[in-house]
Amino acid sequence: MKKKSKILIFILCFSFLVGLYFYIIKLIAELPSEEELKNFSPVLSTKIFDRNNELITELFTEKRTWIEFKDIPDNIKLAVLSIEDHTFYHHWGINPKRILKAAIENILRRKFVAGGSTITQQLAKISFLTQKRSIKRKLKEFFLAIKLEHNLSKNEILEMYLNQVYFGRGAYGIQQAAKIYFSKNVSELTLAESAMLAGLIRSPAYYSPIKNYDRAIKRRNLVLKRMLQLGYISKDEYEQAISEPLIVGYYKIPSATAPYFIEYIREQLESEFPAELLYTGGLTIKTTLDLNLQKHAETILEKHLVNIDKLTKSTEPVQAVLLSMEVKTGQILTMVGGRDYRKTQFNRVTQAFRQPGSAFKPIIFLAALEHGFTPTSILEDTPLVFYNNGIDWELLSTTTDFTQLDYSKLAKLDVSDYTEFISKLDKLKEKNKIWIPENYKNQYHGKVTLRRALEHSLNSCAIRLTMELGPNLIIEYARKLGITTPLTNTYSLSLGASEVIPIELIKAYNVFANNGIKVEPYGILEIRDRFGNLLKSYTPKETIVISPESAYLVTNLLKGVVKNGTGRYALNLGKICAGKTGTTNNCTDAWFIGYTPDIICGVWVGFDIKKSLGRDATGGKIACPIWTDYMKVAVSPYPNKDFDKPDNITEILIDMHTGLLAGPQSKKVYKEAFLKGTEPQMCTPTAGFEEIPTQIFEEDTGF
Repeated sequence: MKKKSKILIFILCFSFLVGLYFYIIKLIAELPSEEELKNFSPVLSTKIFDRNNELITELFTEKRTWIEFKDIPDNIKLAVLSIEDHTFYHHWGINPKRILKAAIENILRRKFVAGGSTITQQLAKISFLTQKRSIKRKLKEFFLAIKLEHNLSKNEILEMYLNQVYFGRGAYGIQQAAKIYFSKNVSELTLAESAMLAGLIRSPAYYSPIKNYDRAIKRRNLVLKRMLQLGYISKDEYEQAISEPLIVGYYKIPSATAPYFIEYIREQLESEFPAELLYTGGLTIKTTLDLNLQKHAETILEKHLVNIDKLTKSTEPVQAVLLSMEVKTGQILTMVGGRDYRKTQFNRVTQAFRQPGSAFKPIIFLAALEHGFTPTSILEDTPLVFYNNGIDWELLSTTTDFTQLDYSKLAKLDVSDYTEFISKLDKLKEKNKIWIPENYKNQYHGKVTLRRALEHSLNSCAIRLTMELGPNLIIEYARKLGITTPLTNTYSLSLGASEVIPIELIKAYNVFANNGIKVEPYGILEIRDRFGNLLKSYTPKETIVISPESAYLVTNLLKGVVKNGTGRYALNLGKICAGKTGTTNNCTDAWFIGYTPDIICGVWVGFDIKKSLGRDATGGKIACPIWTDYMKVAVSPYPNKDFDKPDNITEILIDMHTGLLAGPQSKKVYKEAFLKGTEPQMCTPTAGFEEIPTQIFEEDTGF
């Protein structure tokens, strides 16, 4: 009977050992391979820098910056070893004495309260295993630690550990911990600071110097005492370190600056790179942004908007857009897509659809210049009255003397005479049956040159050009310049009634500044991996869309808008520039887009829910001052130079009163640019020629 019992016990023990053997084999098979251990890739944050290598922000799941072993100071290495595993360089991945001690303590307390883990075991757990406490995980940790020791050197293991371990406050790795707690690089840490960080590892929240200062001091001093006992530091070093006051702060990685720009490039990055690489791969992304200019733009914008808020007296905050780029490259220097990213992430630079008002007119004047008009072509600035014939707008009258209307054309509108027309006029306008576009303050000037019409944003002249050229041609030019939004095939197109996206309108203006070359705006210069290898670089995407001569002629006209017209506030820039204001009906939108030979900038101001900014809140009064204050800093590094004049452009003296060549009797003359062969041939006569006005109001117009 006893023999049978012994056999049974033997069989049971043998079965247990065989089962345990195969269980261990299965566990070992589940461990990372030798290749995976040697090629381990830690989770690293992606850093985004501006064009001058200033850190803007980071993209991450865990904030971490990898520091090589040789760059980690001995103080931090020894501090960690003293408190976490002072036999690290003498064991083979596990410490049997510590494990036995921890096991006894766990059995006595009937729960896991101590792990007895070496640094190698901790690395195995935090890098390759789950954090769940279980016997299976502990066994895996045991065998993986041995495997790590077999495949990696002690220094490699310690380097990985110091870069992987969590220090609290979102800091993974010793470099990030130094930044978070002391706003320093790890190389700048004192002995006392190193000891404090080493003391955090066991329980970052419990020993946090920010939440538990006294407890952190005691823990720091314990680490220092262990270092002294182990002979890592001298008595003098110990005394000096424990007497050092613990000064901590909470460093935050910059995130408030340029949030709209960061989101703009993040969307692009997510379309080009896997999310895992983008958020955990430790990429270095150099952008086109100028961080100092961006901060200046945000400050200037808020300063002006606070004042505009006071004028509007609205409970809603006024919103705004400011986008600036390099003219030649399209590199985005600043992007402000709204007033407060925390309240609304809607990027008005790239997502808002807004009516441009008169800011659309340069596209019309470009089409005119390429279809037989010159800067001195004479246009009629007189009232216009249109009626809807059921298909399109048809010109009814060139006077607002409604007694002279041809009422036979209005039979379909149930209007037969003057009295009936006047009584129904408001309703006819509301129903889009009658359209009476007006100049600013309803002032008209008869014959004016094409230059004066644009400088002073005369609506009637823009409409007449659109009538002659046809809306379809204007739309073709808008598409050529890069505008993709739907545009209405009606005469109201000439007054900016169709909505555009700010970045597209600014891109269109950049064609004028860039000698007829369209460049796509972009925000990323290059992307490198964690080792500094170049993954991708970005260069300007250029397309020639109009001739250099046409671009120069439009720019020359827009210089006049600044010098003589609605954009005169921009003269305060003190440098040669060109630009155009824009104001929509009822002052709902205010624009100014302007440029020098080097920098282009566009500003839009308005409410998200379309309503008036207030009486006389024009682009010249609201947007242009913002543009000017920003550009004073943006263009300060550049010399004051004029725009490059193509060889096929000639400049001649023009009589300001006639639009003809200056003659002996001309009193006011100016130099005008023409495509060679299109300049006036007639000289201003001494008498008998109708003069055109030279003094026109200095304001923008709605549509």
